[in-house]
Amino acid sequence: MELCKKTISPIGLGTWRMGGGFWNADYSNDELYIEIIKYALEKGINIIDTAEMYGGGHTEELVGKAIKDFDREKIVIITKVWPSHLKYEQVIQSAKNSLKRLQTDYIDVYLIHWPNPEVDLKETFKAMNKLVEENIVNCIGVSNFSIELLEKSPENIVANEIEYNLYNLSAEADVIPYCERKGIKIIAYSPLGQGKIGSDKRLQEIARKYNKSPAQIALNYLSRRSIPIPKASKKEHIDEIIESTKFQLSNEDINHIRRLYS
Repeated sequence: MELCKKTISPIGLGTWRMGGGFWNADYSNDELYIEIIKYALEKGINIIDTAEMYGGGHTEELVGKAIKDFDREKIVIITKVWPSHLKYEQVIQSAKNSLKRLQTDYIDVYLIHWPNPEVDLKETFKAMNKLVEENIVNCIGVSNFSIELLEKSPENIVANEIEYNLYNLSAEADVIPYCERKGIKIIAYSPLGQGKIGSDKRLQEIARKYNKSPAQIALNYLSRRSIPIPKASKKEHIDEIIESTKFQLSNEDINHIRRLYS
């Protein structure tokens, strides 16, 4: 599988709440999170998803520190511009700020984090394409976009990052098929329902059948039509995530899961 002309792992690493939350930095677990990101890269996960909003930019700083000793050409960094920064000059400045925090030469995939109806999409995409021209960004995409907004987006977007998990399968009816037809990759955030799936008894029978955890079953299901980006705060969680794509659910079990959560 490829994203932005790079071979990618079937699953990525989300970084929301690493180094802080909604525009607020938290430095208390920096070493832990740097170590986790490094461990994920060592184990073959090469997609790191972050955003300027995460920790007020501090999460991007952690990602930048973690990737220093790795081959940059084998890593795909996704970051996002916040909806209050979607005017032309704001987009340019936000990307440059992200680039500085990431301590890298370019951003692989730059996404609009959320749409902003008060800013013309044409203005935002004009800025994003300017970033591509200047080699600050390699590819552009969106997040939380409906079909209506996707239809107003340029043909060169490569991804739509959406909430997609067993508790929210609604995108399978419209957004995912649309993106599949257009060659737009689906990136699934909150793929484990922010941790709820681990204790969900509905998957336990299927998990036993495959000798896997409920989380691994859920991620395997989602990876059929998306790139899940779960967050992990322990090395054993990284190991669990990686193993989630090394088996194949039967069509019978896929349909059973869909019925369980429909």
